[in-house]
Amino acid sequence: MQYKLQYNIRQIGQAQLGLRYLYKMSLAVSLRRALLVLLSGAIFILTVLYWNQGVIKTQAYSEAQLRPHNHRDRYHFSIPVEKSWTYKCENDRCVRTSYRKNAANTKRVSFISCSMTCGDINIWPHPTTKSLISAHTLRFSVEDVQLRMDSPHREVAKQLKVAFDWFVKDLRQIQRLDYAAHTAESAAASAFVSESTSRHEPAETPPAASLFSSTFGLHRAGDLDSLQVKLSVHDSSELNFNLDNNESYHLSTTFEHRRLVVHITAHSFFGARHGLSTLQQLIWYDDEDRLLHTYASSLISDVPKFRYRGLMLDTSRHFFSVEAIKRTIAAMGLSKLNRFHWHITDAQSFPYVSRYYPELAEHGAYSESETYSDQDVKEIVEFAKIYGVQVLLELDAPAHAGNGWDWGPKRGLGELSLCINQQPWSFYCGEPPCGQLNPKNNHTYLILQRLYEEFLQLTGPTDIFHLGGDEVNLDCWAQYFNDTDLRGLWCDFMLQSNARLKLANGNVAPRHVVVWSSALTNTKCLPNSQFVVQVWGGSTWQENYDLLDNGYNVIFSHVDAWYLDCGFGSWRATGEAACSPYRTWQNVYKHRPWERLRLDKKRRKQVLGGEACMWTEQVDENQLDNRLWPRAAALAERLWSDPNDDHDFDIVSPEVFRRFSIFRNRLVELGIKAEALFPKYCSQNPGECI
Repeated sequence: MQYKLQYNIRQIGQAQLGLRYLYKMSLAVSLRRALLVLLSGAIFILTVLYWNQGVIKTQAYSEAQLRPHNHRDRYHFSIPVEKSWTYKCENDRCVRTSYRKNAANTKRVSFISCSMTCGDINIWPHPTTKSLISAHTLRFSVEDVQLRMDSPHREVAKQLKVAFDWFVKDLRQIQRLDYAAHTAESAAASAFVSESTSRHEPAETPPAASLFSSTFGLHRAGDLDSLQVKLSVHDSSELNFNLDNNESYHLSTTFEHRRLVVHITAHSFFGARHGLSTLQQLIWYDDEDRLLHTYASSLISDVPKFRYRGLMLDTSRHFFSVEAIKRTIAAMGLSKLNRFHWHITDAQSFPYVSRYYPELAEHGAYSESETYSDQDVKEIVEFAKIYGVQVLLELDAPAHAGNGWDWGPKRGLGELSLCINQQPWSFYCGEPPCGQLNPKNNHTYLILQRLYEEFLQLTGPTDIFHLGGDEVNLDCWAQYFNDTDLRGLWCDFMLQSNARLKLANGNVAPRHVVVWSSALTNTKCLPNSQFVVQVWGGSTWQENYDLLDNGYNVIFSHVDAWYLDCGFGSWRATGEAACSPYRTWQNVYKHRPWERLRLDKKRRKQVLGGEACMWTEQVDENQLDNRLWPRAAALAERLWSDPNDDHDFDIVSPEVFRRFSIFRNRLVELGIKAEALFPKYCSQNPGECI
């Protein structure tokens, strides 16, 4: 009995051991199944991530492109899709024909794809030295774009990385992706690989999609797995603007194994930045396959003809927001203009809030909301540098200084400005309201010195500064100093202002000090070794020759060609009418003052460049874009490449018209409300209207 009991106990124990074994076995199977499920899920998630990063599966892109194009879409995408037309290149001209899908399923050719592969290279401004492109094009998405940096200069590499991020942001907009949530700082779609000649650092990990495609042998949509932009800057570590900056660049491409490498080499950051602007124009969006396109092979060498290529904006007659100014600067960068001349104050208003003298804005701004803080100015300056554009702040003096300067007696500083709001205005100033700084009040010069100091701190080291000097009215001063040599008084004011500028600049005189031309600039009291004259008068006026003969370097801004505010009628009841007629883009483009004045080689060297001016008596933020663009871009090509022109006055070649029209559309793609050049029919049918 005892034996049976022991036997039964032993059997029960063995059964328990068996159950434990079965339990462990089943647990192991369950774990294996769970691991298989997790692995399958991980593979699925990686696959989804990979294809979501690709072109066809990009959610924002797919939703935007696949839904019907209603009226709302037409305004969202400023260049609408034209599904009913296809284009064919014939004799270097794109010919439009009706398109209907047929049994052969012939692919529609979009207008931009035809334009970019038909005829001469479609870049504005046209390269100066060499430009070769292949007929073979490649399709890709912005997610394929990567950056490789090749520079021993850490700060240059850092600044180029920021510029590249904004370049990618523009490409996202061109490709019509949902870029709003992708700030320039978080454009993580680009990989950044650093190659330094002075130190060896590990390359950053490539995007997960690249690893995934390499591992599993998969290809993304389009013809490329990657488009690498290699930026090489070895010679110069300079990031401060000066007129001796080397802005040349060389761009070349190599294509193999589904990888396109665009190599931009430059002596300086500024040349490399121009190379990025050119590369942006070598890329276009094709609405047929919903991809970006570029050339399989490109070779461009480029350098500007003139060092100073400017655009002036007056923010006193009307206030312009920080965003409007930044939008203007971005368009300048694309067209390779390099100096933003900010006429920030005038007699009408003083919108700059000075740290030292806030009374100027308190008494002179239109409203509290229509002012620029030092942080606003700094933001604009830093943004402009990303696009290779220098900001030059001008505080016009001694004239054009009225509202904002009337608080001196309350502070015990005496009259800082004279003739403020005096009537009849036409006796004492060029336009209402009047106001002209007091040349015999030392407090006036101290305030100017402090303002210059603020401006220089905000814009950074520079070899060029604008002192103003526009339209001084001696009759205003004559009321107070009628026993004085008034011309000599103007000379003393400008020289004292220049001395204060030197003190504000750490006792270092800027190499170039710019003043506006007037009847007073030919008094020869300003040293021609330092002073540059911005010539705003007519291109046939004698002052052009006199200033050059007197040895001054000049910047041309002739009113009869490069004043973009002209042609909108008079806004005042008395005095001379506003300048007219309207300056067309052809007027701007055809103006070659160095040719019209028949300057010899010596005098041509005295021409630093030119500047288009936008005075804003009749322009506010609602008109800014279409008053400036694309006309300012016409100046950009004149000053960058200065192409020869044998056509009659105001007649441009069809080739120039074609390139200019494409560039205008590029501005519109980027949100610039640029003026139309001709009916859209003419755009769709190149050569038929011209």
